[in-house]
Amino acid sequence: MFGRTIAAALAAGLMLAPLPMTTGSAAAQTTSAKPTKKPPSAGQQAMRERQRKCGAEWKEAKKAGKVEKGITWPKYWSACNKRLKAGG
Repeated sequence: MFGRTIAAALAAGLMLAPLPMTTGSAAAQTTSAKPTKKPPSAGQQAMRERQRKCGAEWKEAKKAGKVEKGITWPKYWSACNKRLKAGG
């Protein structure tokens, strides 16, 4: 019984406590500030280009029925990426 009384008093105190006010300018500053996005590095750009080339090859091979049974995109991408990195 004593625990319920304390819990009720605590709940009533929390409901009656004033909420902290923020100024409009502080709130506007936090919502309007957008982080700048840095451009991709040369390595990231090269990887994206290899991924696009391998993706086009994958789609053509699947359409033509030349993909070996059991080969999935991640396996194909791994082999294709290694081949393109090596210069072939």
